[in-house]
Amino acid sequence: MSELENVCKKEHFNKVYNDHSQAIWRFIYFKCGDQAQADDLVQESYVKLWQNCAKVSASKAKSYLYTVANNLFLNEVAHKKVVLQHANSKKKTFNNQSPEYLLEEKEFYEKLQAAIANLSETQRTPFLLNRIEGKKYSEIAEILGISVKAVEKRMSQALAILRKEIGNI
Repeated sequence: MSELENVCKKEHFNKVYNDHSQAIWRFIYFKCGDQAQADDLVQESYVKLWQNCAKVSASKAKSYLYTVANNLFLNEVAHKKVVLQHANSKKKTFNNQSPEYLLEEKEFYEKLQAAIANLSETQRTPFLLNRIEGKKYSEIAEILGISVKAVEKRMSQALAILRKEIGNI
């Protein structure tokens, strides 16, 4: 394939794909850390290359693909930031609570975080797996390699300590 040829021919496009797809996938994966997202971005990059194949010479295809993949990734990050800012602004507008209530809520949250941090590792892990991750005792027992009874005991201890430190709320 000469450098002046574009990648519109199936053989040329396939060669570009076979030569560069794995490297571009790794490049994007290292940026985002998500295999599915990396798959999608690489696929979208090749779609854009195909759509613009007449404009891209074979010698520029690799550079084009890296640039497109990186731009697609940056666009997704920017979109996620906008969505997050919008969600945060919505939260603030719907918060019609009194300042006293908000202060109490913040203090309780800090007290709860401190109390959870003070739990021993053997108590904190099952507690967080159950209350935050929503795992059942049997799943926790399997993950930690202990019996269900041991999970029950650790949860009971954790809850007792939390009640003592925070109070019965």
